[in-house]
Amino acid sequence: MTSALDSEPGTELFASYEADFKLVEADITQKLDQIHELAGEPQKAAIRAAQRAVEEADEIISQMRIEKENLPTNIRSKYAPRVRNYEHDLDKTKQTLKRAAATADRQNIYGGKGPSGIDSVYEQRQQLLSGTDRLERSSQRLQNSQRLAAETENIGAGILGDLHQQRSTLENAREGLWDGERYVNRSVQTLKGMARR
Repeated sequence: MTSALDSEPGTELFASYEADFKLVEADITQKLDQIHELAGEPQKAAIRAAQRAVEEADEIISQMRIEKENLPTNIRSKYAPRVRNYEHDLDKTKQTLKRAAATADRQNIYGGKGPSGIDSVYEQRQQLLSGTDRLERSSQRLQNSQRLAAETENIGAGILGDLHQQRSTLENAREGLWDGERYVNRSVQTLKGMARR
């Protein structure tokens, strides 16, 4: 869901983090649904995967907070409520995950299945898939940051060039004023000399 706020200049990286958060949030919701359908080691693996996804969502929110502080002051206040809403949603998700983990622990204590070779392979596969997804998302965020840094560097170089030109113009104008002042002084001296004669 895009907002009119996303069209403002300087908010591209924030919007990218926002999209990443929504993807991770959907992933967490899917994992929470799986936890109730599983038992034993697959359930534990799903809980661990959901916990890793929650940690990733926490990291993304931290990046959004940092990026919000880097936004221009006139639009920063529009983004603060959005970050707070994401934090609130994530807190609710953490509580849901905590309850699901506690329920799963009780089920495993009172009649859950012991570990088996199939459960172990399933858990490893889930960890591998989750790790690959996180790596891809992190790589994408890193590429976005590098692109934004390069754009910022180019803008900075252009501004420095403009400032150098303006400085040269001002120095030339100052030299012209000094020359004009010297000519005026000479003219005054000449006129005074003529008036004395």
